[in-house]
Amino acid sequence: MNGARDLQNRPLTSIFSGRLAVVTESFISQSDVEQTRVQSFGFVFAICFALLISAIFVVYGSAGPGLSAEIRLQVSINPNDAPLASLVRLPGIGDVKAAAIVAYRENFGSADNPTFLSCDDLQKVHGIGPKTAQNICQWLRFE
Repeated sequence: MNGARDLQNRPLTSIFSGRLAVVTESFISQSDVEQTRVQSFGFVFAICFALLISAIFVVYGSAGPGLSAEIRLQVSINPNDAPLASLVRLPGIGDVKAAAIVAYRENFGSADNPTFLSCDDLQKVHGIGPKTAQNICQWLRFE
């Protein structure tokens, strides 16, 4: 009877707080375990996916053993009318040199009188020397 009297004298929140704490603790520990499992699965899945993508890049991204990845143009280009994007694709010609070729062509050439008649004429452009002109000559045509 003494236990019943204790229950009557204690407020309702204190009666259930002990049981609530145990249930809450149990729920939190179960959700922590579940969350850890989900995170672990996500981590393992991400690692496997990254390894798969890396393997694909290794297999398909390289030119192959002993082969170099070189520029291959479908057709030769005419530096007298080629757009900047085509000139940039030439080996040793970057954005700056391609822009210099276009600027030189616009300043000194015309539709009736082409600026560049041979590879040697490209040496008139600032930044293009004999070696660069020789290296890109095989991809050029002059009309």
